[in-house]
Amino acid sequence: MTLEQRAQDALTLLMQLIGIQSFSGEEDPTAQCIGDWLSERGIAFERRQHNIYAFNKHFDPAKPTLLLNSHHDTVKPNAAYTKDPFHAHIEDGKLYGLGSNDAGGCLVSLLATFAHFYEHDNLNHNIVIVASAEEESSGPNGLNSMLAHLPEIDVAIVGEPTLMQLAIAEKGLVVFDGTITGTPSHAAHPNTDNAIYNSIAVLEWFKQLKFDKVSESLGEVKPTVTQINAGKQHNVVPAEVKIVVDVRVNDCYSNQEIADFMSEEAPCEMVARSLRLNSSRIDPEHPLVKSGVALGRETYGSPTLSDQAALSCQSVKLGPGDSTRSHSANEFIYVHEIEEGIDLYIKILEGFLIEE
Repeated sequence: MTLEQRAQDALTLLMQLIGIQSFSGEEDPTAQCIGDWLSERGIAFERRQHNIYAFNKHFDPAKPTLLLNSHHDTVKPNAAYTKDPFHAHIEDGKLYGLGSNDAGGCLVSLLATFAHFYEHDNLNHNIVIVASAEEESSGPNGLNSMLAHLPEIDVAIVGEPTLMQLAIAEKGLVVFDGTITGTPSHAAHPNTDNAIYNSIAVLEWFKQLKFDKVSESLGEVKPTVTQINAGKQHNVVPAEVKIVVDVRVNDCYSNQEIADFMSEEAPCEMVARSLRLNSSRIDPEHPLVKSGVALGRETYGSPTLSDQAALSCQSVKLGPGDSTRSHSANEFIYVHEIEEGIDLYIKILEGFLIEE
């Protein structure tokens, strides 16, 4: 296929996927659609739950393995949509539809790239592609559930909209549930241990909180109080105030280190919901990154979370589309971004996979 043919083929698949509801945990029909697409192109694939995966035709266990990954689930459309989120249509060079930008454009571009390399027999790495489920919900049956069924992954490209720039690091996430305590009482009586008043000093502590280690690519760790809840009646001082703290973790700390710090230093009880969404990075001198830089791609650190958090290997986040359009009303991706994405994916991998 020519590049133009691959791009049109990918665009057709993306329009089909947009027309199928695929909220996290409900991806069965889109998994079927992707499997059919692979079968029609003579590519053998396997399926686990709603995850579709395939290996290059000349897979060699003696070679290291490159993972290509993107997801086919979507968030639910928000109330500000004025267009039908499941009606894929093109206006002024923009393909509209839920999941078009996050991350359908990346997914179909990676599938087209995988198809391009599928029959190559001179690659220095194996390639495995995973069209994964439950990314948007960080669910238990997504990419994380697949790793035990794949060969060891040496390096990965995670397809998310980055304007085809190289996100060489990604912040991790720890969400904490905090409890600020006090003495419950009738509002009419004196109380010097009001949990709501006690929360003022606690909130100020979080507002001023700074972690010492600053990452070159990801900057500072960013803790943010995002929820607060207390009280049920106007005349009752509550016994406690509940808060939620969202901590975006740079690559200088592990999630466990952040949890340990909060447990020891925070001025209230703090319980981490999960420690599995760690930060991700790849060496800026890695041959995969250098191949992209040689094509004029820039490197940066990403503050948003993706399926990179499920991986322990070095990984780069890279894909067509713009992260600022994700989860927005009337989501879209430019048609030309898909062709450019396929072209750049192929060229970057040619520089990495094919030795002179």
